[in-house]
Amino acid sequence: MTDQDQVEDMIKTVVDKLGGLDAAFNNAGVCLNIPAEEMTFEQWQKVVNLNLNVVFLCSTAAGRYMLKQGKGSIVNTASMSAHIVNRPQPQCSYNATKAGVIQLSKSLAIEWAKKGVRVNTMSPGYMGTDLTLSSPDLKPLIKTWNDWAPLGRLGKPDELQGMAVYLAGDTSSFSTGEDYLIDGAFTAW
Repeated sequence: MTDQDQVEDMIKTVVDKLGGLDAAFNNAGVCLNIPAEEMTFEQWQKVVNLNLNVVFLCSTAAGRYMLKQGKGSIVNTASMSAHIVNRPQPQCSYNATKAGVIQLSKSLAIEWAKKGVRVNTMSPGYMGTDLTLSSPDLKPLIKTWNDWAPLGRLGKPDELQGMAVYLAGDTSSFSTGEDYLIDGAFTAW
């Protein structure tokens, strides 16, 4: 996904097989829990490349086809970490890139609004994904996160599906440039 030519080929393949592109859902991400003073520039770049550059490449590749069609919806995954500084884990590169995803998406939404292409973001909170539940680094943090969470639990991945479908479809035709927090009110404190 970090290779522009491969991203362009992927979108072209989808368009050729399906005859168009109505919606694109960009859901890439990596988080390195490394204190900023210990993080190498290469580690920083890895997170920026996957979390932000891939969203740019995929959004603009899909957007070019949607602009030709005069319609389409792009949904990019950001994070509640774009709105808060997570604790106790250090993750400055993740937080910065997810904030960048929101601002990139808002910028694209404004540029493409009158051309029929909508761009929104979803910002999940702590989710009980297989990765989170099995990570030796993250597993010990789950109790702390749950203690701080108003709902007292992690979100379930399937609790994100409804919003993704809504944003991808025509029912949300008046929604663009928005960020939808799905975090069990974690950021409401």
